[in-house]
Amino acid sequence: MGEDKKVARIIGSGIAAIATSIRIAKKGYEVHVHEGNSYPGGKLSEIKLGKYRFDAGPSLFTLPENVDALFELCGENPRDHFSYIKKEESCRYFWEDGKRLTAHSSIDKFVNEAEINLGESSQAIRSHLSLAKKQYDSTSEFFLERSLHRLKTYLRFSILKTILALPSLRLFSTMHGVHVKRFRTNHMVQFFDRYATFNGSSPFKAPGILCMIPHLEFGIGTFLPKKGMVDITNSLVALAKRQGVHFHFNEKVTKIISNDKKVNGLSVEKNKKDVIFSSDIVVSNMDVTPTYRKLLSYLPEPSRILSQEPSSSALIFYWGINEKFPEFNLHNILFSKDYKTEFDSLFNSKTLNDDPTVYINITSKDLPQDAPKNCENWFVMINVPSNNGQDWDLIRKKARQLIIDKIHKITRRDISSLIECEDYLDPRRIQSRTSSEKGSLYGSSSNSVFSAFFRHPNQKALKNLYFCGGSAHPGGGIPLCLLSARIVSDAIR
Repeated sequence: MGEDKKVARIIGSGIAAIATSIRIAKKGYEVHVHEGNSYPGGKLSEIKLGKYRFDAGPSLFTLPENVDALFELCGENPRDHFSYIKKEESCRYFWEDGKRLTAHSSIDKFVNEAEINLGESSQAIRSHLSLAKKQYDSTSEFFLERSLHRLKTYLRFSILKTILALPSLRLFSTMHGVHVKRFRTNHMVQFFDRYATFNGSSPFKAPGILCMIPHLEFGIGTFLPKKGMVDITNSLVALAKRQGVHFHFNEKVTKIISNDKKVNGLSVEKNKKDVIFSSDIVVSNMDVTPTYRKLLSYLPEPSRILSQEPSSSALIFYWGINEKFPEFNLHNILFSKDYKTEFDSLFNSKTLNDDPTVYINITSKDLPQDAPKNCENWFVMINVPSNNGQDWDLIRKKARQLIIDKIHKITRRDISSLIECEDYLDPRRIQSRTSSEKGSLYGSSSNSVFSAFFRHPNQKALKNLYFCGGSAHPGGGIPLCLLSARIVSDAIR
């Protein structure tokens, strides 16, 4: 170790950890990342089945400037190392009654199509997207870019912008409540309700402030890395290494070592033995619940934070399809008939709904190298409850048939015989591979107006101990994880 450098150790190598390692290295720290798996990225990794390649987890890329900023911080041109395309359409939507809608990046084009295909008021859609922009512009700096647990955040002049915008934030309405009042068609209500799933929440519980989420797609745009989503991980790991960051794989952290309420190292399992490493600071990218229960078991648990309702999880099938489907594009949604029943199943009864909404991501539409000629790589996902001991083998078998039936109803084609290779990811595998508590995708849900304040702070429990990633502030998803890295870095001196 360098004699003159302070040492930082990071637990886990999810996207927030990688970004944090880059930012801390730029501050002059000697940085070590300890990862229990043999690969980096956590959920943001890939799966290969024969000649098919799949992004394992996150499939939607927004706010690419958060990735670019890391290269720029290091004095590099992002395009020399990481490239992406902007999509002309963000997603295609399908209903069983034959209605279809393409969410074009052009608001004019989208509004016109929604008016023609769904019979929705163009003025209502424009007003709603204007509200989304206003909510985002007035709150992003306060809620997303800074710690909510530090006094100086509330002393900034910019908080006035948030205070003045309070009437438009719809804090005490649900997303669904806002949409029902705004739109005259059930199709449009369901379309905008869907954005609650972006952070694993229910539109029937999540506050109306989350109506801002569509602004990311329509106001800013959706993108796709030219080498797949995994290239976010790969390019940033390469950048981190150029900054001197050390990655240690197959090294499971077993304990955070502290003395006199101050962190001073880690216990790490190496070759079936626990080895102690000293450290000036520690950053946990592990879910906050196992961090406390496994690595900080000697401390009292922050029960209010750990008792928050977990976000939904996912059941994903990776299917190599030996045929092309021109009606589909990169992102596709096949809606359930009854959204209320679906979300009741997710968050109340915690069971599989008999008519789940199906999401299909097909990167080979834009990246032909991801599938053989005249074939497609289908990432097929449904929202499922977090892991509470359900019979996931039975659920997976039932879900597989429900998905095939749904696709048949929409496309009039039975895909059963077209699946030539298959793998899956369920809440159990998510939990075991990423340490996400109960397999939740986004830490805690946002099914409360106070959810943002109940997320775990980026600095708590012990001096020089920090938290980043989806279970900490500001939340889950690639953009927010990258912002959590910036918040942590700003707190470190």
